[in-house]
Amino acid sequence: MKVAFFSAKHFERLVFDRYNSTKSHSFQYLDTHLGPGTASLAQGAEAVCAFVSDSLGAETLEILAKGGCRLIALRSAGFNHVDLTTAARLGIKVVRVPAYSPHAIAEHTLGLMLCLNRKIHKAYARVREGNFSLDGLVGFDLSSRSVGVVGTGLIGALVARSLLGLGCRVLAYDPQPRTDLQALGVSYLSREDLLEQSDIITLHCPLTPATKHLIDAAALRRMRKGAMLINTGRGGLVDTKAVIEALKSGHLGYLGLDVYEEEADLFFEDLSGQVIDDDVFARLLTFPNVLITGHQAFLTDEALAGIAQTTLQNLTDFECGNSLRNEVVARN
Repeated sequence: MKVAFFSAKHFERLVFDRYNSTKSHSFQYLDTHLGPGTASLAQGAEAVCAFVSDSLGAETLEILAKGGCRLIALRSAGFNHVDLTTAARLGIKVVRVPAYSPHAIAEHTLGLMLCLNRKIHKAYARVREGNFSLDGLVGFDLSSRSVGVVGTGLIGALVARSLLGLGCRVLAYDPQPRTDLQALGVSYLSREDLLEQSDIITLHCPLTPATKHLIDAAALRRMRKGAMLINTGRGGLVDTKAVIEALKSGHLGYLGLDVYEEEADLFFEDLSGQVIDDDVFARLLTFPNVLITGHQAFLTDEALAGIAQTTLQNLTDFECGNSLRNEVVARN
């Protein structure tokens, strides 16, 4: 099957070609993002392979449908960037990769926590310059600290278990509490109680209308002064402007992000020679207690292999008329 593969990175081409060694599918790799202005590049392709940075709104989908596209194969778990209602109306199926390596994101989450707390990024830069002063590098013991995990699916559960191993008091908020985590000592609380009792809060829930700006000005006011906020979930879970105000006032003590609400125009590209035309993001970069990575939490060999294998199986299932186990549909 001919597949237009948008937002293609070199490391993705290598792994997809490896697992597509039998050439079951023909990939047209495109560096550009998918959107209304580029959708025509998929002309003649039966399927489009898209990433989280691609825009699959109604206008894009209309163009894809006219070009012969019948399947959107997302190489991501999230699908909030797809207009599922329009896709259904146009007869375009949408499939995703519901899980690849939850360990990758869970481990990156812990890395952000530890790096922020112990100022490892600052210490690295200092030592490289021959500065071995320890002033300003004081952290705290994670052991015995209260950490709130918002969302205890595959990733959140792994984070919770790891934190228990570090001796933390682990709190959780999820509409569906897990008895296995409760048996290990995780305490499920209301969202309000979790915000008030946590020294660190880490977000692992999906982005839905109900969770958009889950961390807003009101939520930040409930948090403990000096608390740490980590987001490796979805950028839209956090009201960035409200977070900036909390950082400026000193109420929020630390911020670690791997995702950003307006990341589509920034992440996954080398902009080192350009002026970043995003005043909100630029402001975040001025805070010494903020650590941002460019949506790389998923980026491990194991995760890339899982994404490629599942995506290829999704394409084959569609081509062969098999049941689409990873299909996503619009909710009424």
